[in-house]
Amino acid sequence: MYQHVVIVGNLGRDPEMRYTPSGIPVTSFSVAVSRKWKNQEGELQEKTTWFRVTAWRKLAELCNQYLEKGRLVLVEGEIDASAWVGQDGEPRATLELTAQNVRFLGNRSSAGEFGGETAAFKEGPGPSEDDLPF
Repeated sequence: MYQHVVIVGNLGRDPEMRYTPSGIPVTSFSVAVSRKWKNQEGELQEKTTWFRVTAWRKLAELCNQYLEKGRLVLVEGEIDASAWVGQDGEPRATLELTAQNVRFLGNRSSAGEFGGETAAFKEGPGPSEDDLPF
C-alpha cells in the first residue's frame, strides 16, 4: 500500500520547532488550503481545509528558518486523519500531514503570492518509534 498527498496553501501561523528527548528537531505548522467555485445560482463559494503539518530533522530546521505565517507553501507527504469528541461534546477531526518534501513558494516579502523565489527541500522517511516523544 502507498499514499502520497500534495497540498498547496498558506501557513496559518508561524512554525514551532521543538526537539525529541533524543535531540531530533521537529517543526509543526498549519496550512490552509482553500477552494473557490460558483454554485448553480452563480454565487461564489469557498471552502477552507486545515492541515497540521509535521517536519522532521533537517527539513524541520529549514521550515522553522524560512516559513512564516501567510507564506504560500507546497507540502508533499503522508496523511493521517484523527477524530474525537471535544470537551464540549462536539465531534472534532484533524488532518495531520508528515512532510517529506516542502517547496517554499513566493518569497518572504510576498507571503501568500505566487512568484519570487522557490526553494524545495526533501526529507527521508519519518521518525522511528524511538524518536517519538510519546
